[in-house]
Amino acid sequence: MEPVRKYNCLIVDDEPPAREVLRRYVAQLPMLTLIGECGNAVQAIGMLKQHHIDLLFLDIQMPQISGLDLVGTLVNPPKIILTTAFEQYAVRAFELDVTDYLVKPIRFDRFLKAVMKALPEHDVKNEAQPPLNTQDNVDHAFLYFRADRKMVKVMLGDILYIESLKDYVKINTIKGPVITKYAITSLESMLPAASFIRVHRSYLTALDKIDSYTQDEINIGSDVIPIGKLYRMQVLNVLTNANG
Repeated sequence: MEPVRKYNCLIVDDEPPAREVLRRYVAQLPMLTLIGECGNAVQAIGMLKQHHIDLLFLDIQMPQISGLDLVGTLVNPPKIILTTAFEQYAVRAFELDVTDYLVKPIRFDRFLKAVMKALPEHDVKNEAQPPLNTQDNVDHAFLYFRADRKMVKVMLGDILYIESLKDYVKINTIKGPVITKYAITSLESMLPAASFIRVHRSYLTALDKIDSYTQDEINIGSDVIPIGKLYRMQVLNVLTNANG
């Protein structure tokens, strides 16, 4: 069997949750080797000088030097995939000849498409592993969150639902709640879409933990979770077709 070719990649983003999403995605592609992570462009310059980098995942809005300004300074740049929460930089980005432009929250399928653009196609097709789409995979997957001054392991299969509390989220699990500083949108992008669904601007639920529902609310055990008007059509469509 032909050995898998490895491509060195570097993640540059000043937001830890955004780096966590990309770190998980990179881990699902055996051909990618994560060399490191940087919180700003200055650190990235040092890493690019010390290591051979094939693929750079780069945020745009960062302190000191923006991602676009960093790209402009590179003489022999690696393949670059920009990751940003803002769409308005797309034109300038492609003038700099970047490979792709991903707008947060980034889904795995969109991430994979960008990687396929950057690397030889057969390397990605032969080795890419699918995201966490089956319940069996979800039951064995986990994430770590900082809570109570320590990193707490949360099994995805234990999650009942997630509630936004402004700058924090409350992750309700079968073992009890975990409260951590996170944006619910960032956390949503880290969870497999086949197993979790956004039902309200402030709530995410695990599909297999739903006991009953109406057009206005979902019941998980004794907890009642509202269905937001903007999410109602999609939620009811998913739940109605859950048996199919």
